[in-house]
Amino acid sequence: MKISIELSLYPLAEEQYKTEIWAFIKRLRLVEGLKVVTNGMSTQVFGDYDLAVSNVMAEIKHVHQTTGAAVFVCKFINGDRSHVEAES
Repeated sequence: MKISIELSLYPLAEEQYKTEIWAFIKRLRLVEGLKVVTNGMSTQVFGDYDLAVSNVMAEIKHVHQTTGAAVFVCKFINGDRSHVEAES
């Protein structure tokens, strides 16, 4: 089973917030089998359900353990939504 996950990370009161966000993204990109796409608003993760969910949750935990406070906004959608559907 495949999954698509959209994430936005908001480190609160962190002077180096961009560093925290990019470190999070780079760690996810190291996971073989995940497709990680980033744009100016969010990061999307595509892949096998168990692989994607377990790694995203581990990285969320890592951020919560290493930063003062951080908010994540997440969407979990079953299936691979990495391809844009053609307009009908």
